[in-house]
Amino acid sequence: MEERILSGQLENEEKRIEVHLRPAWLTEYVGQNQIKENLQIYIEAAKKRGEVLDHVIFYGPPGLGKTTLANIIAREMGVNIKSTSGPAIEKPGDLAAILSNLSEGDIFFIDEIHRLHPTVEEVLYPAMEDYQIDIIIGQGPSARTLKLSVPKFTLIGATTRAGLLTSPLRDRFGVINRLEFYSPEELRLIVVRSAGIFNLSISEDAALEIANRSRGTPRIANRILRRVRDFAEVMSDGRIDCPIAKQALDRMDIDNAGLDTMDRKLLLLIIEKFAGGPVGVETLASSLGEEKETLEEVFEPYLLQSGFLDKTARGRMATEQSFKHFGKKSPNGRATAGALF
Repeated sequence: MEERILSGQLENEEKRIEVHLRPAWLTEYVGQNQIKENLQIYIEAAKKRGEVLDHVIFYGPPGLGKTTLANIIAREMGVNIKSTSGPAIEKPGDLAAILSNLSEGDIFFIDEIHRLHPTVEEVLYPAMEDYQIDIIIGQGPSARTLKLSVPKFTLIGATTRAGLLTSPLRDRFGVINRLEFYSPEELRLIVVRSAGIFNLSISEDAALEIANRSRGTPRIANRILRRVRDFAEVMSDGRIDCPIAKQALDRMDIDNAGLDTMDRKLLLLIIEKFAGGPVGVETLASSLGEEKETLEEVFEPYLLQSGFLDKTARGRMATEQSFKHFGKKSPNGRATAGALF
């Protein structure tokens, strides 16, 4: 799949920039208000009791701030954070080495935790509950189990596929949070804040224009802001106003609903070739030349959340909103007004 500016996945070259843009404290964090307020209470309660924070898991589409919240929790608790990803922990010994090197109260953050190897996950259970690791010494009939104590720690897991978490692992988290897509106003505040960090001059209506086309995702909003900055520097005086923002977004083929070329291609395929659906995801993947998993994990979440696509037992269906967006006749035969831009 070609690189998409509207993808919530984090590209390697973006990591340094994203770290620079991340808020450091809960008071600086925009959006996810209920989660933020509850976390503040959990953190304060744990600090008053002198205990480690209960294990936390964040789930939701990529780019919504799961890693950012993990780092904020560590800062608010005044402890260190050790970060890794599920696929990076290949053997139980790798997990034992990481946990043994933690200090009391530290945060252990695992991104894409649903991709942990089953044998590693089994070792993690007693570590989460009893702060002990079971190590098997020897082989065959002479093998024996040795319990190794590890410092008390807080495990923070992040996943984009909550349904792939096993029940035993999910049940061991005391705090479970689903991150939702952001409102345009919340994204506007994020764009204005990021522009300040970049020392950019941006108007309020330009920030809102970027926010409206950012698919409810801060990472995408920041990525678009950097690309609009390029247009402003080359085609204008560097200041980002609404006309230059609209021109840049149109040049990037991002329409007023935040849909890009691939989104429109998917929806128009359902509308024009399959009469609005339903159509199976395998058929769609074959017609578009994409993997089934790519459609389900990359394209569909926002289209489903924003009401352009329905997922039914018989397949995917374009909604009335999709027909209206493209100015197409709806299934009941009425022509609807709409435009791409």
